[in-house]
Formats: sequence, C-alpha cells, structure tokens
Amino acid sequence: MSSTSQKHKEFVAEPMGEKPVMALAGIGEVLGKRLEERGFDKAYVVLGQFLVLRKDDELFRDWLKDACGANAKQQRDCYGCLREWCDSFL
Repeated sequence: MSSTSQKHKEFVAEPMGEKPVMALAGIGEVLGKRLEERGFDKAYVVLGQFLVLRKDDELFRDWLKDACGANAKQQRDCYGCLREWCDSFL
C-alpha cells in the first residue's frame, strides 16, 4: 500500500463532524469548488455518496471523476481516506 498524506492522517484520526469537502485527501481547492457547486460542500455529504455506492472502489472513483474531474491519484486518495475513516468509525 502506498504511503498516506498528512491530510489523510489528519482526516482519519478523528470524527468527521462538519469538516469541509476539501478536508478529504485528494480533494484540493479546485476539485472542492466543483464538488461544492454540485451540493457536496461537506465531507459527510461525500461520505453519504460513498456509502450509497456501497463503499465500492470502482463505483466511487467513477462517480468522483464524473462529479469533479478527479484524476486517478485523487480518486485513489479520496477513496482510501473514506474507506479508512469508515473502518475506524463505522
């Protein structure tokens, strides 16, 4: 498994609360703005989509690409971040 970013480590270390979408690993300012424009302004809203897609890697990554234009690394980072958060808190 590849190493995780500091952003990833910080996100999965505590409950999600009201964290903005840009707190997710792989989601920076540009992708965050695109997601916000589509109604995904908080990390928990993206988590909801992740859960609706049954935590499926391929389905979530395809959705993220379509929703905001995330590249393969950004998709992988965001998926891994949410998966690890779920493993810890759900």
